[in-house]
Amino acid sequence: MTKIITLTINPAVDKNTKFEGLVAEHKIRCEQPVYDAGGGGINVSKAINRLGSESTAFFPAGGPIGDLLKSLVKKEGVVFETIESKAWTRENFIAVDTTTNAQYRFGMPSPELTLEEFKEILEKVKNQNPEILVVSGSLPEILASIIFKRISEVFGEKKPKIVVDTSGDALKFALENGVYLIKPNHKELAKLLGLEKIEPNQVESAAKALIAKYNCEIVVVSMGSEGAMLFDKDNAHFVAAPKVEKKSTVGAGDSMVGGMVWALSQDSSLIDILKWGVACGSAATMNEGTQLFKKEDAVDLYFSL
Repeated sequence: MTKIITLTINPAVDKNTKFEGLVAEHKIRCEQPVYDAGGGGINVSKAINRLGSESTAFFPAGGPIGDLLKSLVKKEGVVFETIESKAWTRENFIAVDTTTNAQYRFGMPSPELTLEEFKEILEKVKNQNPEILVVSGSLPEILASIIFKRISEVFGEKKPKIVVDTSGDALKFALENGVYLIKPNHKELAKLLGLEKIEPNQVESAAKALIAKYNCEIVVVSMGSEGAMLFDKDNAHFVAAPKVEKKSTVGAGDSMVGGMVWALSQDSSLIDILKWGVACGSAATMNEGTQLFKKEDAVDLYFSL
């Protein structure tokens, strides 16, 4: 079985609730909150687990919110390892106005992860000898420029297939240090090439320009409700997103990465890797809050593509 490790540098506890009517300066009465373990890599591990495979999620956890995070990950049945961080784990807040069905998402800033704490967690990851390493989610600005360089140094010639789903300068740093797969959207793809925007008919040439410029084998461009495209140096694939009743987009991107990584671990073809990604991402939008997807929904959608 392919050994998959996910690394979440900036995890969170997601607190979800509903309310009726948003009125400034009024007390807003909310429903009983639901708590979920959040953070890119953790969500990817949850997705892989739901598809019937196993990965190990690595993440820092600090303070009472960190303890809650660990209990939530354990409840999901995900294998995990942590290091204790001095800074408390963050808590995000997601609320839906039942009168309009509008969703409000409040993301809290990254707690400070020290360089020593990062080195400690990366050493634990290395000792697992992963075949696939997923680095997903936001990254603290202070570490963004060194994380992927350090990963390359630690693993050396035994570097696993590195799958990256992040944004901003961190994504460029990842490419500069060599990755197997990245998943930018249109805007992120343009930024990586120093462009203001990319037209739909320019996506393929832009993605293949990245592959040629950097040590990267696969670029998956997510296109939201339209679907996604996958490129390597020789091939181009497009999968349209299926029509579903959308309830929440939280976790859809992580679900997509989870589906692709699971398919990759099964030695699936490139088109099947993309189909599983689109199926899992679309299935996640069928659920409220941050619940990701149900396996039966993802399987049904996959066979409809």
